[in-house]
Amino acid sequence: MATINQNYQKLPGSYLFAEIARRVAAYKEAHPEADIIRLGIGDVTQPLPQVCIEAMHKAVDEMAKEETFHGYGPEQGYPFLIEAIREHNYTKRGIKIDSDEIFVSDGSKSDTGNIQEIFGLDNKVAITDPVYPVYLDTNVMAGRTGDLKENGYFAGVTYLPSNADNQFTPELPKEHVDMIYLCCPNNPTGTTLSREALTKWVAYAKENDAVILFDAAYAAYITEPDVPRSIYEIPGATDCAIEFRSFSKTAGFTGTRCGYTVIPKTVTGKAADGSRVRFRDLWNRRHTTKFNGTAYIVQRGAAAIYTEEGQAQVKELISYYMENARIIREGLKAAGLTAYGGINAPYIWLKTPHDMPSWDFFDKLLQEVNIVGTPGAGFGPCGEGYFRLTSFGDRKNTERAVDRIKNQLKF
Repeated sequence: MATINQNYQKLPGSYLFAEIARRVAAYKEAHPEADIIRLGIGDVTQPLPQVCIEAMHKAVDEMAKEETFHGYGPEQGYPFLIEAIREHNYTKRGIKIDSDEIFVSDGSKSDTGNIQEIFGLDNKVAITDPVYPVYLDTNVMAGRTGDLKENGYFAGVTYLPSNADNQFTPELPKEHVDMIYLCCPNNPTGTTLSREALTKWVAYAKENDAVILFDAAYAAYITEPDVPRSIYEIPGATDCAIEFRSFSKTAGFTGTRCGYTVIPKTVTGKAADGSRVRFRDLWNRRHTTKFNGTAYIVQRGAAAIYTEEGQAQVKELISYYMENARIIREGLKAAGLTAYGGINAPYIWLKTPHDMPSWDFFDKLLQEVNIVGTPGAGFGPCGEGYFRLTSFGDRKNTERAVDRIKNQLKF
């Protein structure tokens, strides 16, 4: 008899965004006339930069000719994209990263979910709370977390509260941990960690022989000088950190799919015989076994981002979404709500009025003003009482949504 992976039974309900989609679909079916504005899932709305479109059109034409056709490419990514990533995001910042330490993929969601496969099941996991659900759920699926307790926490996970009381800067673990998930700028709170704070995390990881799994998918949105764009700006981080980056929010590739992971050869773990093994080598083995590489056409589009013209267009795109963030943040404050984030990230994290449960606020927002957001409780127990809005909508709908909250929402 075929048996199941019992760890999947430990997952609470459906994936967060699947549950949101279910509730919105049910409401829409009951109220087909409703003019729903979606500020929930962090999906972009503006077209790809023109330079990317032109590069992909050219790549499509190449695929139509025998002499320029591309079949299977290198699983790790084409050199033209890897070198562009290395030069622009690392070398220019004084960070030494080798070409064979960069792995191109179909996005950071896949990589942040799959990275745990190269770690032993006996590793102790630490996550900030609230947190992007993929980090926790994939460790639950693997069997690394223990059982879910009545208070909403998994028994085998170290949770690091991140809230207004500690300025959304989680404290270092009070117990030994091996795998530390950090997201900066943070999803869902839209807040960041300073250079000083990240320096403490790197020191902890080195002292405890731990590995930091650093999700920098929103690095392009950072505006403040004290917030590092890469964890490798911190001395010693290349000995203890793996970094994940994405083109999804940087250049609108949510539907095009491209990202990459950086694993320095100096990041190692201990084997059963006591020897040190490079995580880079394990990831390369996994990557080449389970992944056939990101499409050539897509990688050409991604590489175009690093041209002078591409950089200008990406900057314009990010400015558009950050102006939306300003409109939302200031609109919420004008409505009497407390809001965080939206300065170095495209997310605004608001305190629900009167400590209303976040799923209740979700229903209230949907039913009273036809706006979809994301309940904070879906990101972990510390997210209860908070609510996430995204600035990835178009300008008109963003302004309409803020107007509804200010003038029609009753609280």
